[in-house]
Amino acid sequence: MKKIDAHAHLGYIGGWANVKMDVDELISLMDTYEIETTMICVLDNEVAYKAMQKYTGRIEGCVYVNPLEPDCLDLIDKYVKLGFKAIKLQPLRHAYCADSEIVDPILDKAEEYGIPVCIHSGHPPYSLPWQIGLLAERHPNCKVLMIHMGHGHGVYIDAALKMARRYPNIYLEMSGMPMHTKIKEAYDTVGHDRIMFGTDTPFHHPTVEMQKVLMCGVDEQGLEDIFYNNAKKFFDV
Repeated sequence: MKKIDAHAHLGYIGGWANVKMDVDELISLMDTYEIETTMICVLDNEVAYKAMQKYTGRIEGCVYVNPLEPDCLDLIDKYVKLGFKAIKLQPLRHAYCADSEIVDPILDKAEEYGIPVCIHSGHPPYSLPWQIGLLAERHPNCKVLMIHMGHGHGVYIDAALKMARRYPNIYLEMSGMPMHTKIKEAYDTVGHDRIMFGTDTPFHHPTVEMQKVLMCGVDEQGLEDIFYNNAKKFFDV
């Protein structure tokens, strides 16, 4: 079954993680596991752009920006014009709250270009589902992808589902989220088009993330939607 990976990384991520992945290794994984296209987030957007150029159509970029940096809007302008399909925000890494007003200009810019915003979720005090819900509430015309749909804490996973049910512009991505049953719950109660597959490579392996989807209990159409159709429409790839 063909797939689109809604969330992966390139490069070396040091410190506690100590993981790495170059673009050729990523393509090899994609070929092995029938992943047609991968959306990548790289701190150095030039690395992502070169990967897109090397593997046109297989690798698509999300502009990685820090709203605390004065050039963040200029970076969005530059890389969206180069073909990037979304904006990536990591409140935990850059130490700002997801519902902070400093994020508003980025979502305004995303709405201007008609592209989605992908936001890491699941870690206090910066990236809790309730904060992402408050941000989405202020920007109802901007599509917001809650990466990890609450991540590893059951209370946060539950909150991710509640926020997505409350705000129709919130979509969910399931990498790193351990509860396979919550994928089907999202499909059934949030919307058939609002939950999608991701790997968070190299933090996680595609086989682990695939198995959660395969075992979650949705039917064949659900598998096709989660693995492929929803991300294709969401990212316009």
